[in-house]
Amino acid sequence: MAECAQVGLIILSKQVMAQGMTNFIFIFYSNAIASLLLLPTSFLVHRFERPPITFSTLCGFFLLGLLGYLAQAFGYAGIYYSSATLSTSMLNLVPGFTFILAVVFRMEQLDWSSSSSLAKSLGTVVSIAGAFIVTLYKGPALLMGLSPENSSQQPVSSQDSNWILGGLFLAVDCVMASAYIIVQASILKKYPAELIVVFFYCFFVAIQSAVTSLVVERDLSAWSLEPKFRLLAVLYSGIFGSAFQVGVITWCLHQTGPVFVSMFKPLGIVISVVIGVLFLGDAFYLGSLIGAIVIVLGFYSVLWGKSKDIEMRSLESRGKQTPLLKENGSEDM
Repeated sequence: MAECAQVGLIILSKQVMAQGMTNFIFIFYSNAIASLLLLPTSFLVHRFERPPITFSTLCGFFLLGLLGYLAQAFGYAGIYYSSATLSTSMLNLVPGFTFILAVVFRMEQLDWSSSSSLAKSLGTVVSIAGAFIVTLYKGPALLMGLSPENSSQQPVSSQDSNWILGGLFLAVDCVMASAYIIVQASILKKYPAELIVVFFYCFFVAIQSAVTSLVVERDLSAWSLEPKFRLLAVLYSGIFGSAFQVGVITWCLHQTGPVFVSMFKPLGIVISVVIGVLFLGDAFYLGSLIGAIVIVLGFYSVLWGKSKDIEMRSLESRGKQTPLLKENGSEDM
């Protein structure tokens, strides 16, 4: 569900920025709406189990918001200069970066003699390879878009330069997103109230984007929500793109860990290809098919390795509990 919401957000943001709204203002509106929605909801849900908010906790929230803001800013800039399909393809670099950072910060155990570690490592490499195949190799078109507007009016050289620039922005977005996932996982261990974490994240992103927008954008008309499509896109982004999507990902992150969450990114490419062909007039190329197959193979490899880790931890916890039960039984006798 979160990946569907994200793909919808990518497509809507592309259309809104094409109509003249800057990515900074779009980020501000989205996170401001999400903050207003999450303020009462988060404190109501966690009213009985709300940990105290210390200064260090607020600093962690601010850092989380900064990483998320940079990821959104570079991500929307990349979408503007390239396409929604390239964006969802490049997001498949996030699992690799996340796995590397998780190992560096000792949030994931890497044991080369373990089949689970080998599966996660191999799956990460395969997923990244699949993302590069989708991005760099097109091949012949297998399906043509249903829309008649399949060809761009820009010169080929301009398209190529914008595509490369967009790819660079999206690569930075992936690095920031991976760091965001790691920091968020660390914060959730100390402050397990998921919705409150999401509220402060959206709150700080809204503040940071507002400051940037006021400095960069001096034209007041840029803040307008007319035509109505802008308003609808902002509402969708605030409700589904920020509040719902980030909330679901945060809850899953707390339950499963950073690598497991990031490995659901490859599903977005399939959704974006379907929407692109049916509604945006994009063509579906052989490279997209090959890359998607490679990504799915890597996806299930990492999931298998993660499931083995969970199974081993479950067996270890049962092994620790069994002697205690035996000791209690002998004392009763």
